[in-house]
Amino acid sequence: MEQAKPFDTLNKAKNNRVIVELKNGKQMVGTLKAFDSYINLALEDTEERVDGELKRQLGIVFIKGDNVIFVSPA
Repeated sequence: MEQAKPFDTLNKAKNNRVIVELKNGKQMVGTLKAFDSYINLALEDTEERVDGELKRQLGIVFIKGDNVIFVSPA
């Protein structure tokens, strides 16, 4: 059985909701539309959460990969 690679997992998450934890303690929850080898992410229908609480609706966002701690299915 072949082991899944990180980019395989991100490819499976495309067009699905994901939670992105950022270094500043915020979470972005949105639909993953695109990513690159630096884990720069493009999300659609995004909302910003702080301590799990909805702070604001953002729509389309671009997140620079060096700010990302983890990406998880929502």
